[in-house]
Amino acid sequence: MADREASHTALATAYLRAAHQLLDAPPRILDDPIAVRLLGNAAPQKIHDEIERYQSAPARALRSHVVLRSRYTEDCLQAAQQRGITQYIILGAGFDTFALRQPAWAKSLKIFEVDHPGTQALKRSHLAAAALEMPANLAFAQIDFEHESLLDGLLRHGVSLDEPTLFSWLGVTMYLNEAAIDSALLSVAAFPSGSEIVLTFLQPPESASDAAPAQLAGRVAGAGEPFVSYFEPEAMAEKLTGAGFTKLEFLSPEDADTKYYKHRPTDLPVPRRTGIVSAIR
Repeated sequence: MADREASHTALATAYLRAAHQLLDAPPRILDDPIAVRLLGNAAPQKIHDEIERYQSAPARALRSHVVLRSRYTEDCLQAAQQRGITQYIILGAGFDTFALRQPAWAKSLKIFEVDHPGTQALKRSHLAAAALEMPANLAFAQIDFEHESLLDGLLRHGVSLDEPTLFSWLGVTMYLNEAAIDSALLSVAAFPSGSEIVLTFLQPPESASDAAPAQLAGRVAGAGEPFVSYFEPEAMAEKLTGAGFTKLEFLSPEDADTKYYKHRPTDLPVPRRTGIVSAIR
């Protein structure tokens, strides 16, 4: 595996999660000490050497979104486990650390991390360097959507179509065209009633009140991973209901503030726009 095959944004996201542990005040939105360890001994110094960039307003806003979407997803997962979910599938897992720090209630779940082979190989190398062992209930599923469908790839890796499942799909839809998004949603909808997906999406940059979304789009395009798809919440709701999902919950800025920000310091801003949704079949 050459590093060029791995996702640059997956590694950058891992650094944002680590920065949350090192720079932001407790109580943190997401307690993820494994994020720092997974990046290696040099990561804390690297973050502190670039502290002005990490503490800029755009960086704090992006970091806030990154940790919020993971916290919200994991809260949804806990609620889903209590109602009978038995599988947790992380699409575009990148350097996600949930399986490595899973609480006792998650031990009964079968966890699958789905990603491009190059990104998974890079993560495995970091796991080995940090002496982090894969838990017994975790499996890596290497799926390249350019060569096979999500459903075919999941079946190839032993995922059961007969078990209620929660899918996490964070920071991915913006990199895919609509046909690929629709195909993935139909694959998820093939799972039993009660299955759930938590995903993020980007609203069009022109609907923003500031230049941050356009600036972010320019940075990821410069890294060779340009944004492709944007949706207003209404359009995403139509897409989800069209795929067969019936119970939708969009995390509004007001709800996010009440649940996750109101009782902590103000070092991270509350997201200004809706970009996280849970959908249950």
